[in-house]
Amino acid sequence: MTSVLGIALLGWALMAGHTVAFVPNGGRVSTHVSITRTALLDKVKETCRAVAEAAGHEFNPTGSSPEELVQACLGPTAKGQVSGAKFHSALQEIYNQNGLVDRDFVNSDPHHFNSEAFLQGRGLITEGMVAIKANIRKDNFQAARETLGRVLHTLQDFYSHSNWVELGNTEPYINLIRPDRPLENLADVNTATCRDCASGTCPNSILPNILNEKKLTSGYMGIYSSTKPKSKCSHGGAADLTSTTVPRGGINKDERRSDNVAFHNAAVNAATAASLQLLEDIRLAAGDNDFLRMMGIARSSVVCFVIDTTGSMSDDIAQAREDVYQIIDSKKGTQDEPSEYILVPFNDPSFGPMIRTTDPDKMKKEISKLKAQGGGDTPELCLSGLQLALTGAPASSHIFVFTDATAKDIALMDTIVALIRSTKSTVLFLLTPASSRRRRSLGAGSFEDYKDLAVASGGLAIQVSKKELPQATDVILDTSTSALVTVLQRARNPGKQETFPFVLDESLQNITIYITGTSITFTLTNPAGVSQSNTEASGKLGTVQTVGNLRRIRLNADKQTGRWQININSNQPYTLKVTGQSTIMFIYNFVESFKGPHPGFAVLSGRPQAGQPATLMLSVMGRKGPSSMSVGNIGLLTVSGPEAVSNGTMTDMGSGDFLVTVDMVPEGEFVVFLKGTDKVSNSEFQRQSTTQMSVSKVNIQAAVDSSVEPGETFKLPFSVMTQGSGGQFEISARNDRNFSMSYSSSLTLTTGKYTNDTLTITPPVSTPSGTDVTLTVQAKLSSGVDSNYVVLRLSVVTKITDFVRPLCEVVSVQADDCPQDVSQCGPFRWELSANLTDGNGTGIERISLQQGNGSLSYTSLSAPVVQANYNASCCSQIVEFIAVDKVGNVGKCYHSIVRSDGPPALTLSLPLWLCLLVSAFVIRP
Repeated sequence: MTSVLGIALLGWALMAGHTVAFVPNGGRVSTHVSITRTALLDKVKETCRAVAEAAGHEFNPTGSSPEELVQACLGPTAKGQVSGAKFHSALQEIYNQNGLVDRDFVNSDPHHFNSEAFLQGRGLITEGMVAIKANIRKDNFQAARETLGRVLHTLQDFYSHSNWVELGNTEPYINLIRPDRPLENLADVNTATCRDCASGTCPNSILPNILNEKKLTSGYMGIYSSTKPKSKCSHGGAADLTSTTVPRGGINKDERRSDNVAFHNAAVNAATAASLQLLEDIRLAAGDNDFLRMMGIARSSVVCFVIDTTGSMSDDIAQAREDVYQIIDSKKGTQDEPSEYILVPFNDPSFGPMIRTTDPDKMKKEISKLKAQGGGDTPELCLSGLQLALTGAPASSHIFVFTDATAKDIALMDTIVALIRSTKSTVLFLLTPASSRRRRSLGAGSFEDYKDLAVASGGLAIQVSKKELPQATDVILDTSTSALVTVLQRARNPGKQETFPFVLDESLQNITIYITGTSITFTLTNPAGVSQSNTEASGKLGTVQTVGNLRRIRLNADKQTGRWQININSNQPYTLKVTGQSTIMFIYNFVESFKGPHPGFAVLSGRPQAGQPATLMLSVMGRKGPSSMSVGNIGLLTVSGPEAVSNGTMTDMGSGDFLVTVDMVPEGEFVVFLKGTDKVSNSEFQRQSTTQMSVSKVNIQAAVDSSVEPGETFKLPFSVMTQGSGGQFEISARNDRNFSMSYSSSLTLTTGKYTNDTLTITPPVSTPSGTDVTLTVQAKLSSGVDSNYVVLRLSVVTKITDFVRPLCEVVSVQADDCPQDVSQCGPFRWELSANLTDGNGTGIERISLQQGNGSLSYTSLSAPVVQANYNASCCSQIVEFIAVDKVGNVGKCYHSIVRSDGPPALTLSLPLWLCLLVSAFVIRP
């Protein structure tokens, strides 16, 4: 399968000589990643085209890069730059979770349809689809993506690990995603299914009677044991111990070999088609807009405010309200228009709830409701509010915190740092210390804690008086924008005189430099040697705004490209940040390798391991895709303290993807840097990640394998190991819903050995279905020298028993006036009436038109029978509309008045459940 976006995971597996499912020995590469990628891109393009046509414009991407696809999907008329980073990141999340099934559930037959575990495997798919639909309904798109990746892996494995294609089937087994239909003709445990294959490479070792009777079977897999039921097929391969037990060999089609080319290709095609079927069902249940949001097709700007609402904050709240109004009004209709608005109030003793909306008018309404009241003692629950924002906002968001008080919940500090690193979100604090407020409580935090969090996230801590706050909030407008990149970021504590060079490329727009600190002087110099100092408010290079501890330098639009430098002099702590807008950017993840039957790489949830090279996956995006740039250098560097740079060894995987290994990881906190050349302008560029990371000798392993029902207790096994000094480690766990949890508060670790424990968490019975829980587990050496964490998402999903799809009965069609000659159709119209019902199900929630240019109306959805009426021009001869019930079951109603030679169109009345896909439910006269 040719790469459209390029996935480094594919190349890693081949480079390392690993056997990954659907990897051939040569020719075209077909893996879980490539199959998933093909299906996702096809479905996204199809959905974007439908949305574009409904909006009255064409969908014509100028190329295949994420940026060009997103630009075409979001609309060609909106002004401004478009970033493909969200789409890229969404795809990577799905691919990563798909691959993790081979690590976390390597010995689970249902996850791979091994050992004839068909009912259990279908159960995992059903459970996953229910969770995905419930998550989307609650706007929990990351949880939906993670589950989608795992479900697609299991679904795809069916076609490689069973004998479905050997039975002559070329289409997917629709019953795998239709729990209302039975799985038929399954071979039982006593039925012989395979003949012996001594060579292990027989073209087809399935017994003839199994093929003739169309019995469904799959290979038995033994990682730790060679035993299997008598005369049963094996999975096959070096890792399968049962493959040496008679009947020997295996029936998996993971690799394309000379003896199984046809079966391997058929399995790939069926797995791809099955993935498209599943995605279509999710798309119809969610609707086009929410399906695209799940896929990261959205403007990258998100407005997220965390606001202190205690009594002294009335001026700050008023300013935040004004900023939100200005963002909404000034960026409407542009690519900078926010895709989502998030508001989290906090006070003492309460915080939240988090308000999320895509409706700007609702955001205006909600922020207008905020009132300053309560409080008293200085510390407030700021970090609790920030925790809600970090877990609720999309990854890589900019979060703005307004407060005039220190944090009462300072115990959350480690959790906040873990969430910042996990989400790669940037936090900007707008601090207005109120001298009139009471002295802070013992054990509470200080404003330095906010500054530390700002540096850790790549944000800013701006400290001003309440009167100065309106002048300081321009930074919110600066960062509430699409395609925002960081060129340079440094922090010095203590301060010193230092010159910081940086490169500005031609693609950068709206370049802004931020310096925070006190007693600072600086001189900025461009490539031509022209300089401007801090004393020049408006100079040859730009404008300088000073308010509180912030210096904001906005460069003139006619900036020169090339090597700039800024010399800063201060003996006080300061930070420096250079940003701009550009579609030249990168996304990255630290990864680790894993072994097993299908080895690969997995994205790290916590910190990379100390004492060994750091490996990361990095994807570069350019103005016209990855071919429009060349990458020169990728590595790690320290932001704070003495600057240390560690260059990485790059392996170019193609399509903008790189596998990078850094042998000498810098000590302390570091970020990722990228340097290269933009071929469009032939100018050098540099970019830097914002989130600081460090290594650890501690490792935590944990995986979520299912959802949990409200009121039920979920058990999460986890393992902790250290390569450092053993001893007593403190275990702490927090979740963003404050659900009841239990776990051991400490574990005794022995160097190099994992210690196992189990955490339990119980969501209340009243928890709405689709709620996702972000769980952070941390292990910390009692002396506080070393620690690590893992961040997991758990979905709470109500058990579903309704899997029956709504039914459609066509009552009447009036199309007699439509002429047989379509060229004469203009003045004529036709009508259709249908009854829609959901039987004893949960009830119809939504009806929408999928095909047809006419008008669709219907009676009350709360009625047992919903009457739908469609009226259209005779020029629009096909109609299709769908009914979705309250748990996401989708039914369709399709009719065509297309005439054949002579006879009039045939009117058919069929139940909606007869089919899932348009291609399979086509009624022709």
